[in-house]
Amino acid sequence: MLVLGIESSCDETAAAIVADGERILSNVVASQVLTHEKYGGVVPELASREHLRKIGPVVDEACRRAGLALKDVEAIAVTEGPGLVGSLLVGLVYGKTLALSLGKPLVGVNHLEGHIHAVLLENKLARRAGESVDEIRFPVVTLVVSGGHTSLFRVERRESGANSGFTYQRLGQTRDDAAGEAFDKVARLLALGYPGGPVIDRLARFGNPRATQFGRIKMKGNPLDFSFSGLKTAMLYRVRGTALATEAEERRAWRKTAGRVTPEQIRARCSQATLDLVASFQQAVVNDLVERTLAAADSARVDSVFVSGGVACNSLLRERFVEAARQSGLGVFFPSPALSTDNAAMIAAAGFYKLASGSRADTSLTVYASSPLGVTSRLRGRE
Repeated sequence: MLVLGIESSCDETAAAIVADGERILSNVVASQVLTHEKYGGVVPELASREHLRKIGPVVDEACRRAGLALKDVEAIAVTEGPGLVGSLLVGLVYGKTLALSLGKPLVGVNHLEGHIHAVLLENKLARRAGESVDEIRFPVVTLVVSGGHTSLFRVERRESGANSGFTYQRLGQTRDDAAGEAFDKVARLLALGYPGGPVIDRLARFGNPRATQFGRIKMKGNPLDFSFSGLKTAMLYRVRGTALATEAEERRAWRKTAGRVTPEQIRARCSQATLDLVASFQQAVVNDLVERTLAAADSARVDSVFVSGGVACNSLLRERFVEAARQSGLGVFFPSPALSTDNAAMIAAAGFYKLASGSRADTSLTVYASSPLGVTSRLRGRE
């Protein structure tokens, strides 16, 4: 089955064609980083306008790279949420229109479900390429960590019967900022650039992660929930009224006139104290993500862990999870960087399995801003 995936939940306009949920024929992503960079974060109104401009050309390019015409596509999978409503509506309306005009089945996919399937897709691609990769044993615990989401799920797979497919139980979620959002806000505080995650990852390599000690984040209630607002505030108080704040303002003024700059140029304008603080902040975030994920895997009694989403590209996070896997015997699986960030191949792959289990959407399909995976599926009776 050839599935066209469409993803527009935030600031990436993406389309992809995936065969049978495991073979990527094309995967096109139009980034809006340059549009939002000067604001230090995504501006929803600008994001939706950019999606309107790019959605048609991106879908056309996905077909061109796959060597197919739109009529050759057998089904359409589109992100229905969570995300920015204006952005989601662009992709959903376009997908609906294609499905109606071509007479093809349509299915809505939860964005977080897409990130989970990115790991499965990566594993299948590696096997097809003849690489030696570990076998995925369900159930698994998945950490989805990005600019908009930080959540833990227990994922099960039923491979036969009327209820074949995947089920998702949410184990924990962020109560405030997502991890990627915290990276962006700290980068904006220190005038390091946008998006904050990649630049902090690069700069942290030159700092001492033990220079500043941040207390462990303690959670009342569900110990598998996350919270990064306190850590972000601690960073604010460590910078405000100090030489670091003056240095940050000087960098901010420089960036306004310098245009596009490289991480190396930014590092040249950072003191060792700034680099040490950035490294300490990154380590605090990574420690919390790894510790809670391993605790979730232990409580859920699983043998495998998935780590997906844009922050899964973070080099320290990957290093810590690989080391934890070596020590605990867990299987830890990541998607490639191209499949970690928002993309439509993961939406097409997830859509394939929903279609194979008999799921179909009609014209009443709509978007949602914040309904989480698991709860959404249960309320709608879709899983």
